[in-house]
Amino acid sequence: MYSNNVYKGRYKVNNPKKYTGNPTNVIYRSMWEFKFMKYCDMNSSIIEWASEEFFVPYRSPLDGRVHRYFPDFYMKVRQSSGQVTHYVVEIKPDRYTRPPVKKKRITKQFIREANDYIKNQAKWEAARKFCDDKNWRFIVLTEKELKL
Repeated sequence: MYSNNVYKGRYKVNNPKKYTGNPTNVIYRSMWEFKFMKYCDMNSSIIEWASEEFFVPYRSPLDGRVHRYFPDFYMKVRQSSGQVTHYVVEIKPDRYTRPPVKKKRITKQFIREANDYIKNQAKWEAARKFCDDKNWRFIVLTEKELKL
């Protein structure tokens, strides 16, 4: 099985006019993010895009404090109808979108996965509210949607 976390680097933006942010400092943290960047950069329906260029404040249920969540992507897309839609996109492995399965023994790994799931749910809820306020859409894409 191919690990999602072995593929990291700096993405060279081919269409810098489409990138909203600094096109010389675009970092990918997975093969999935790299492929999505390429898709955004080369797709003519995508008017503009960015990667981790803004944050959404959220309150962590784990410590009760406000933190900053940097969504993976922002896209402005012209639909085939001509309508323009804004998206905030998070890319995660499918297993991170579901609570971890509790086993007979509670391990450190289970606790870490449960905490990550709780934190991700808080981030995504804040992102949904952020997007609702702007009439944007928030989506989480997994390997299933990315066809990987």
